[in-house]
Amino acid sequence: MQKATRSSRVAAVLSVAGAAFSPLAHADLGVTFAGGVANHHTTTLDAAVVWDPNLHWWQMGDWSFSLLGEFHAAQIRNTEGVDPRTVAAFGVTPVFRIGKDGGPIRPFFEAGVGVRLLSGVHLNEAYDISTAFQFADMVGVGLKFGGKGQYELGYRFEHLSNASIKRPNPGINFEQLYVGYMF
Repeated sequence: MQKATRSSRVAAVLSVAGAAFSPLAHADLGVTFAGGVANHHTTTLDAAVVWDPNLHWWQMGDWSFSLLGEFHAAQIRNTEGVDPRTVAAFGVTPVFRIGKDGGPIRPFFEAGVGVRLLSGVHLNEAYDISTAFQFADMVGVGLKFGGKGQYELGYRFEHLSNASIKRPNPGINFEQLYVGYMF
């Protein structure tokens, strides 16, 4: 009798866990590629893997609030001065979106705050960003289109800064255009 009770409890726990994580099992993956310009003669190229767990809240007609995860690998290049540098940046950003859920063209607004780890802190002989650990704040707008909304075009304004963990903290402001595809 006790074995039946124990296996019933295990089955109940597994059922609850399965129900809690079932939205994650239907996650979609995609990629984005971005290019941008920044202050201080700096440019960026960014590639990201996008994880969409299909979590939608606060349905308002055809619009909803959703969450995505982005995993970035980027190059930040400075062309100013006699000793220009290129640094690599790796990081993650949770992205919150308010977007249209249906139709051939689906506009969205997005924002996120993530972290980046840089391979260096000197962009040229005079431009020092102090720490390899940086925060990446972002706001943007875009459009999803295609039969399943699998294509994306967007614009983002991103601010990279160490939040004054260490001085100097000049920050870098990027304006980026990006394209994306969800598999």
